[in-house]
Amino acid sequence: MDFNTSLRRAIKTGTVILGQNETKECIESKKAQLIVVAGNCPKEFVEFLSGKEDVKAHTFPGSSVQLGRACGKPFMVSALAVVEAGESDILSLSR
Repeated sequence: MDFNTSLRRAIKTGTVILGQNETKECIESKKAQLIVVAGNCPKEFVEFLSGKEDVKAHTFPGSSVQLGRACGKPFMVSALAVVEAGESDILSLSR
């Protein structure tokens, strides 16, 4: 599975929430099926995630700039939540 292809397919055909604050809200409302964090995501957010064992998480090996590019966005993305995968196989990922 190619992560970038799966991520773009999820963004195009499913529901993906971008940004730490929105992702945190999505986790707390129990809508997130998968969380993806950039390798340089702030420590506080990663610690918040470590306490949430009911949500699958994946650490993207690149920076937030690279994760933004993988999403097809011209800005940094340090965290995102996959609510609906659409036609993507991205939910097969985990830490």
